[in-house]
Parts: sequence; structure tokens; C-alpha cells
Amino acid sequence: MGSLAWEVIGVIDTEGDCAEWTFPAEPGAVRTARAAVRGQLHGWHLDCLADLAALLVSELVTNSLRHATGPIGVRLVREAGRDGALLVEVSDPLPDPPRERVAHAEDENGRGLQLVADSSLRWGTRPGSTGKTVWFELALPG
Repeated sequence: MGSLAWEVIGVIDTEGDCAEWTFPAEPGAVRTARAAVRGQLHGWHLDCLADLAALLVSELVTNSLRHATGPIGVRLVREAGRDGALLVEVSDPLPDPPRERVAHAEDENGRGLQLVADSSLRWGTRPGSTGKTVWFELALPG
């Protein structure tokens, strides 16, 4: 799947290989984003990260769909260097940062950010001029 160039909200310049997409805020965006991430990681020979990265992107895109009405961006950066990481960013036009919450056993949602936090090296949010970006890093295989 090819990359579509677009202006990512709150982008920080990084060195390395980059792929980015934009998706309309529609229910099919989650499935399409998952497929794009898997396809790109396969192309980079990072299949070992594809399942986890696709799961975490699904969670963040779902959060964006619940709260934002504008386009959703997904960006992958395979950082250069020996100790590099895979940087994954999900952007949307809503300026409010996501809030972690404690999900109870009977809750059907509310675990996305907890899953991102528990599964990544680091994660965070940053504001952009017209929205926010939620990002996480996964360790590249050694």
C-alpha cells in the first residue's frame, strides 16, 4: 500500500524512513489504518512488530473516531541508528488530549490508552496548531 503525503498535525522532524496516511473520520478508517500499518511494516521487514503496532493504531484511531470529526492521520517512522525505534503517530483535529481512565471489568471500552502505555517503550501526546498527536514507540528488533 503506498503512502499518501499530507500535513501531519504536530509533526516533529525525525530521521529515518517514513510512511504516512490520512483517513476520513468514518468507521472503515480503523480497518484501513490497520491494513496500511501491516503492509508498511511488511515492506520494511518488520513483520514481528505488525500485530502489536496494528492493534495499538486501532485503539488510537478508534479514540479519534469517537471524539473527532475531521481527518485522522497515521504516521510511521523507522528511526535511523543502531538503537532506533518505530515511532507511530495518530493525529486528529481535536485539540483535547486523551485521558487515561481506569476501566472496570464490566466496561466494554476505556482500555486503549492503558494498552498503549503498557505495550510501548514510551508514549505521549503533543498539541499541534490545529489538533493533537498521540504517539508511541516500539523497540526495533536487534
